[in-house]
Amino acid sequence: MIVTMTPNPSLDHTVEVDALRRGEVLRALRSHVEPGGKGVNVSRALAAHGRKTTAVLFTGGVEGGRLTDLLDAQGVSVREVRVAGDTRTNLTLAEPDGTVTKLNLPGPGCGETDIEALLGAVRGACGEGTEWVAGCGSLPPRAPADTYARLVRLAHDAGVRVAVDSSDAALEHCLPAGPDLVKPNREELAACAGTAVPTLGAAVRAARLLRDRGARAVLASLGADGAVLVDEHGAVHGEAPVAAALSSVGAGDALLAGFLAAGGTGREALATALAWGAAATGLPGSRMPAPADIDRIDVVIHPAVDADRVLEEGR
Repeated sequence: MIVTMTPNPSLDHTVEVDALRRGEVLRALRSHVEPGGKGVNVSRALAAHGRKTTAVLFTGGVEGGRLTDLLDAQGVSVREVRVAGDTRTNLTLAEPDGTVTKLNLPGPGCGETDIEALLGAVRGACGEGTEWVAGCGSLPPRAPADTYARLVRLAHDAGVRVAVDSSDAALEHCLPAGPDLVKPNREELAACAGTAVPTLGAAVRAARLLRDRGARAVLASLGADGAVLVDEHGAVHGEAPVAAALSSVGAGDALLAGFLAAGGTGREALATALAWGAAATGLPGSRMPAPADIDRIDVVIHPAVDADRVLEEGR
């Protein structure tokens, strides 16, 4: 059982266009709506693979009801905490060459009482057999910056490992609490470590800085360059080439889901994570991969990190 907490979920509306041309009237080729938010996507990917998961999240307004209906249809158990305002709708414009333009709304604000209720719902969801709690995504307006730090302490008090996938102050505040895993992307890793990440070696050094500040392991997603895992055993790099990338939306969430589903530690978990993340990249919009989408043949785990390898720009 893996519990996810998403303080700022969304409805993700993806519109496919032949090309994005500013200032023009565009005719959509196709459109669809999926449940969104990092933790929500982790739960969706787990459910697609038959793994038991509960998504704890804020919901508000008619959009919140639609979000829970969509999750129910995908086999995701939900514990919702209602808040004032409407669950946000994010817009993704997808072009045939894989270029994605994403517009994310801020979401409804919340206060201390709301956060306490959300954390209480996580506590209630952590029953016998819970392996991980994953706190994922941005915090809604006015949420305390230490929200994920409190989640880490709550999970550890319950004897459960905890992963955090966030950024900015929310990520920085959680590190001293000692999360078992943090999963930044390259930009988030650089910002939190306070250093540029132009190479694999720089990514490993930045990840070690996060470990020095309290994270027990760091799984850093690096786009087309794969991911690095840095823990007490050292650093390892892996990658999974994608023949035809359709959308990067949710790929990092699928990567985290695969890592946790495979136990949340070591090279085997990294290989699974890369396979799930690559599969998500090959799907349109924010679809999460199912077992039929996974192909581990091209996953490569390198026995040593090529520290001088320059990372691709814009990833």
